[in-house]
Amino acid sequence: MKEIPKGANVSLTAFGEDAGSVVVSLGWTSASGAGDADVSVLLLDTDGKIRSENDFYFYNNPAAADGSVQLLGKKPTSSGDEDRISVDLTAMPPGVARIVVAASQYGGARFGDLDDLHMTVADRSGEPLVGFSIDDASVETAFIFGELYRRGEEWKFRAVGQGYETGLAGLATDFGITVDEDSDEPEPEPVPTDASGTPSDGSAPADGPQAEAAGVAPATGAEAPVAQPGSGPPIPADQPHVPGQTRGRGPRTTRKKTTLPKVAGKSLAENDSWRSARLFPVPSLRSDKEREVRATSVLLSVMAQVPELGRRLTAGFGAPAGRMQTFTEVSLPHGDAPKRPDGVIRVERAGKLWTALVETKTNGNPLKAEQVQQYMDIAARRGYEAVITLSNDVALEGTAVVDVKIDGRRKHKVSLWHLSWAEVAHQAQMLIRHEGVGNAAHAWLLQELLEYLQHENSGCHGFQNMGPAWVPVRKGIEDETLSPGDARAVDVVESWERLIRQVCLRLGGELGQRALPVQRARRGSDPGTRRAAAAGVLCAEGRLTAELRVDGSGGVIAVSADLRTGKVRTSVDIPAPEASSPLVAVKRLVRLLAEAPADLHVQSLVDDGTGPRGTLERLRPEPGNLLPGDGAAPTGFRLSLIKGMGNSRGNTESGFIRSVDEAVDRFYQGVVARLGAVEHRPARRG
Repeated sequence: MKEIPKGANVSLTAFGEDAGSVVVSLGWTSASGAGDADVSVLLLDTDGKIRSENDFYFYNNPAAADGSVQLLGKKPTSSGDEDRISVDLTAMPPGVARIVVAASQYGGARFGDLDDLHMTVADRSGEPLVGFSIDDASVETAFIFGELYRRGEEWKFRAVGQGYETGLAGLATDFGITVDEDSDEPEPEPVPTDASGTPSDGSAPADGPQAEAAGVAPATGAEAPVAQPGSGPPIPADQPHVPGQTRGRGPRTTRKKTTLPKVAGKSLAENDSWRSARLFPVPSLRSDKEREVRATSVLLSVMAQVPELGRRLTAGFGAPAGRMQTFTEVSLPHGDAPKRPDGVIRVERAGKLWTALVETKTNGNPLKAEQVQQYMDIAARRGYEAVITLSNDVALEGTAVVDVKIDGRRKHKVSLWHLSWAEVAHQAQMLIRHEGVGNAAHAWLLQELLEYLQHENSGCHGFQNMGPAWVPVRKGIEDETLSPGDARAVDVVESWERLIRQVCLRLGGELGQRALPVQRARRGSDPGTRRAAAAGVLCAEGRLTAELRVDGSGGVIAVSADLRTGKVRTSVDIPAPEASSPLVAVKRLVRLLAEAPADLHVQSLVDDGTGPRGTLERLRPEPGNLLPGDGAAPTGFRLSLIKGMGNSRGNTESGFIRSVDEAVDRFYQGVVARLGAVEHRPARRG
């Protein structure tokens, strides 16, 4: 990869044909684990202005209808996480001269709070082409990282590194956008609609003042001025404008999307023994082969029929936006006998084909390196672009799900990608529950796909097994016979990281928010070194630890599994509520946690360490027991829940994986979700 300094530019065309579709990544690290930012993309004309509000892509408008831009969301890395954006330069409208890639912070945070700000442009195969680092960030709340721009028939990349102290609003204003001020009024709940767009509860269609209140564009009157939720004059209808930046709330956009209500309508069944008819039935599946064939066919058919899902699952793999067709059990020549990959995905755009072979495993069966290698060889010889593996395993940065050899002498590059069934379920749930799809039929298809994946007999349940090293390591910890440096401990640490990433996928899908593991290492650090250090802690103390962050929540959730005591602890540190006295602060905290579990442990944090502690059940009648005896005012509080862990290695009723998943879910729903009134104050660097 070529690193360039601020202000420099480089031609993408010079890197080869694969640069026609690129993936742009913005990344950073945070010492506290709480730092984050939102990415945005602006398409500008030759005058340096956007043509309409549809040329501004951010968390409430994540994808272009023509597929030229798609925000892929955050991807965990070995040193934190990266926000990824798919940019199909071949699909870019002729009127677009520049593509600006930026990021903004919220809640009083500054980019100086983050470390290692960097931007990377990779080709469709995932090969990094050019990178740029920002090392002078301080009080800025928004940054233009870089831009892609036309020069004749070629596209070039320029490292910009321009900061704004006025946040997203200041950045957007420079390009002809007016950002609405946030309203303090809560947004109304969306009304479920049928296929015709009529509310299913029998109310009148959204229009007029009610439609404006719901954030839906009126059916007529495009010339009317648009009123801002805050104070100030109305915005002219012909001036591009976007909603103000908010966190922890669903998308607000004028585009009508279909989502399904979380609570289903009243059933017409006579009793609970009746089961709804399903488009993809699974009870008859008896063998692993049947599960693999059925799961592949179900997923690929829905991907082809629901463009939102198909594009979301393939854009990060370098696929262009275009007409998608999918196939199963395709026979391809290879040596003496043809090979039959489980599936083939083809995307056609402007007469060119992008092709990926798909190899599927279900029910926890491992991928076979020899089989994947054969598909990589076939793809290289036939000019295909990718091989996609799909299984219950979760990929980690710095470790391969399956090892293959790539012949560097071949001119045609084939990229190898991996998907977890848990990630597929996550994306389906995000679309039908939170972000919406084009019509009711697509929403129903995604619901049927999700029902299939979640059925106990589908074999598509995500990460389910801590691996062969789990039992001997756990027994060695219990018997105090596990030696430092035991290689099996590293295997358990890797399985633990996979489990935490899957917990984040499931939790994020339920909430409609990004949930990611927190890594505090710097970019370029060796993941193996970090895992070896964690394995040392496991051998010495018998503990597995992790941290995760959920958008819209204040603080980082810590998860600790103590294999010696058989307990899973989930906790979060929060600042003390602002109050006139320490006693008033602890009373406010206890009132805030009125609906939290009674067994919640609350501990005072003071400047010189930790203070008094107790369960919420005992503290409710006497909140003053949280105050230190020396009269010191608590600076914050640590909230913790403790749960017994399962014994088996798998995802059974008493399994370790299930107990960790349930512990995180209970802690978030019962504790973290109730802390919205406590404002998180991030620590400043230096």
